Amino acid sequence: MKLLELDAVHAAYGISRVLFGITLEVGEGEVVALMGRNGVGKTTSLRAIMGLTPPSQGSVRWRGREIAGMPSYRIARLGIGFVPEDRRIFPELTVWENLDIGRREAGSAGWNEARIYTLFPDLEPIANRRGGYLSGGQQQMLTIARSLMTNPALLLLDEPSEGLAPLVVEALRRQIGVLRDDGLSIILAEQNLDFVLSLATRVYILEKGEVCFTGTPAEVRGDTELMHRYLTV
Repeated sequence: MKLLELDAVHAAYGISRVLFGITLEVGEGEVVALMGRNGVGKTTSLRAIMGLTPPSQGSVRWRGREIAGMPSYRIARLGIGFVPEDRRIFPELTVWENLDIGRREAGSAGWNEARIYTLFPDLEPIANRRGGYLSGGQQQMLTIARSLMTNPALLLLDEPSEGLAPLVVEALRRQIGVLRDDGLSIILAEQNLDFVLSLATRVYILEKGEVCFTGTPAEVRGDTELMHRYLTV
């Protein structure tokens, strides 16, 4: 079943156009990767879904319902969680308070502190520590955990591995893998090839605000010309 569909979506920041007719879809239980170099439109695609950068043209449908033009808070309440690249935790609040702000009873996923601490055990011993005193890896875990507390059906992750140490990235990969295996649908915008290809079930590669490739992780790995042309720095 299709959860999310983008059809010919255009988006811009003022007069600067970024997306030129993006079309993609996400099904129940899929991990869909958005790949490409910096500046190709990965983050803007996520922002267009969330209504943070509303599409200037095209359609965004959630479970068949048009949501383009809706305010972000209403889109979030429909069951879409967003983890931005800059994390945006509340630095003066504790880990527990950050989680509590995200708490929402609606939904069938049943996320609570106990389940969060099972997935992210490093957060439990620091539950009373302020967010501003956490390491980069701890902050990334917290911002994902806070989004899970809203019980989303779809989670948007924007560059989750960026700036993290290799051991932290590997732990994060395992944790996202648990979410995938539990059936949570995910859109993963990421440049780390090994990280994203080990998690994704389907891949969209973006170039200059357009989709230039759709396929499987195996097809990406097997096409060195494709990777060199669109994914290497």
